[in-house]
Amino acid sequence: MSFRLQALQRFFYSHYFFGGIRQSVGVMMPALVLAGIFHMYAIGFIASIGAACVAVIDQPGGPRRYGTNGMLAAILLGSLTALVTGLVAGHSLLVWIAIPAMVFMFSMLTVFGKQGGLLGFACLLIMTLTLRQPLTSHDVLQHTAYSFFGGVFYFVYSFVIHKLMWHREEQQALSVAMFATADYMEARAQFYDVNIDLETSYRRLIHAQAVMTEKQQAARDTVLRELPHGSGKADQLRARALNIFIDMVALLDTLVATHTDYATLRRTLPESDVLVFGRDALRKLSRNVSDLAFNIARGRPAKERHSVKAELRAIEYEIETYRKDGMVQNNPEVYALLVQILRRLRNATRLVDRMGGHLREDNNIELVDMRLEQSLNRFLTRSKWRLGMITSNLRLDSSHCRYALRIALAIALAMVIARFIVVVIPEEGLGSDYSGHSYWIILTIIVIMKPGFALTRQRNGWRLFGTLIGCGVALVVFNLTSNNDIYLVVLIMASIMGYSLVQVNYMLAAIFNTLFVLLVFHFLAPGGSFVIGERLIDTVLGCIIALLFSYVLPWWEHSFMGSLANALKRANQEYLSTGLHYASLTREQQRIRSSEPSDSDSSTDPTLDAEQHEAELRWRLARKNMHIAFSNYAAAFYRMMDEPVNRQKHVPQLNNLLIQNHILASQITAAIPILASLETVPPGIEKSMAAVTRFLDDQEADPPASIETTGNLATLAYPLRQMVKAASLIRKDMQGLHHA
Repeated sequence: MSFRLQALQRFFYSHYFFGGIRQSVGVMMPALVLAGIFHMYAIGFIASIGAACVAVIDQPGGPRRYGTNGMLAAILLGSLTALVTGLVAGHSLLVWIAIPAMVFMFSMLTVFGKQGGLLGFACLLIMTLTLRQPLTSHDVLQHTAYSFFGGVFYFVYSFVIHKLMWHREEQQALSVAMFATADYMEARAQFYDVNIDLETSYRRLIHAQAVMTEKQQAARDTVLRELPHGSGKADQLRARALNIFIDMVALLDTLVATHTDYATLRRTLPESDVLVFGRDALRKLSRNVSDLAFNIARGRPAKERHSVKAELRAIEYEIETYRKDGMVQNNPEVYALLVQILRRLRNATRLVDRMGGHLREDNNIELVDMRLEQSLNRFLTRSKWRLGMITSNLRLDSSHCRYALRIALAIALAMVIARFIVVVIPEEGLGSDYSGHSYWIILTIIVIMKPGFALTRQRNGWRLFGTLIGCGVALVVFNLTSNNDIYLVVLIMASIMGYSLVQVNYMLAAIFNTLFVLLVFHFLAPGGSFVIGERLIDTVLGCIIALLFSYVLPWWEHSFMGSLANALKRANQEYLSTGLHYASLTREQQRIRSSEPSDSDSSTDPTLDAEQHEAELRWRLARKNMHIAFSNYAAAFYRMMDEPVNRQKHVPQLNNLLIQNHILASQITAAIPILASLETVPPGIEKSMAAVTRFLDDQEADPPASIETTGNLATLAYPLRQMVKAASLIRKDMQGLHHA
């Protein structure tokens, strides 16, 4: 019960719910004002359609600059779409040519990524809603003008809301990212639980990491878009958000660097209390981060947190016991691993405490990293729109082209079926009414069909069940009361929840959206419940067509897994090479400092300082890109596992690549700071790093049989062995994929 309550609290304080309110109010306001005050029902409805088209782009959690550009594009392209659709709708021949052509063209916008896909869907939405009823030439111009002004209204409205609520948007983006980080920490804690299968733990961890990467990138795009430059109130708020974000990313680094061979750890120390205390410490830290996220979302100072002092002291005691029992001599690498786990749990505790300190009202706000500069804009999401990206994908071996052809053919069949029903069923009664609403079949197909087979099939079921439940709820509402005021309240609530849940729970969003649409039609054409049955028939037909055409020119995920695996390997190579360069410059910097007299005014070379800082930024950027590449690969792999069994290719190799790339990246994160702290790199360690580099370059390598483990070098031995092993297995599996 408490878990469900916490999930509800997360949702209602998240940017999903806030964005749902913003979108719903912006879309409904033209209709409510024009219809409620001026009794211009038709004009208000058309203006709201234009606003809804622009609201599709105004998604919570994305970069504001690209959202603004996307909304402007939606206004112009959406208005042009409404004009063309209105002009061809009255011509029986042109409509059969223009509609599938526009569907293909707008579906091709997916080549531009998420923003392109949203823009394409917005245009398809306004095209479909314009098909509701035939228009005369004069009506078409009016319809386009009203739709245009509705879109302009929403753009101005969203711009004003953003200017007034910018800090609220930052808080919510941060809180969502921190909730995802807390979930990731909880998933990592399961590796220390010997009662949970390791394969199950890996699946949960990778899914949690993919979600966390997406949410942290959204927070990065929000927080870094405007850095603090002064000491005013707004700059203090920005500095606080930036400090929290920096520590959240540092916390992720600390957690990733704790990755180890858990199978060996469980086998070596199966009954060790270190595992129990490590699990409990991570779970407590996870709850602390979750509580901090909740406080950020509510704009409140941090409260008292769960202490992990007892767990850390217990781990210290256990490690000391192992030391006295001779583990340092008998198994130095496992002992060093346990010490690393303790150190990183301490670091994680320190970072979580510091994040809590940022939320204290009496805390002086100073930047955690005083070297921040405009170069941080390199960490923001970049989006390139070039016409050549579309023309180069106009071929059958392109997943985007196949998707566009697939959905265009599905829409063409939907038009044929709708026309057949009108011809077969008499004009009076069902036939005449049905012809006025058959566009719902097209809308259902547009909403359901996605480039991937698994996502289309998944959405098909959610959409169907959501519509069935939504129609049932509408029947209950219509039978319970005939009060239009109550209908209006339910309509507003359904609109808010529909927009809020579309990225969280698609089936629930379908329920509320169906209820919303049925209530809208009640206000436009009151009387009778025929439209409810029609929505059911339309949805079932749309779902059947979408499911059938998901097998037409399909793009199976295994076709793209090879390129994603290459991209992930290249990302790890870049992460390693930039890390080694950063470590080399840091060692050089320390050497110069140690050679200078203690009373020297300049203890280091300014040029070297600048190079070292640039190298650190490049390493951090490579780390971000590595996380994104890993998330893309993991998401595609698990989508493939949802496809038919006969379409799942090279599953063992792809699964092993997933695990080994995760291990490699984790150990790079652990090894680079240690390499940077050394005075000199011993030959064995140097040869091991060279072997890793050669394996990733698909070359033969001869790693040393043993490496130096004296002193602090023992903490580097285990990560290096894991890196060599992971790189060798990655090379082997990549060769297997290429030769398959």
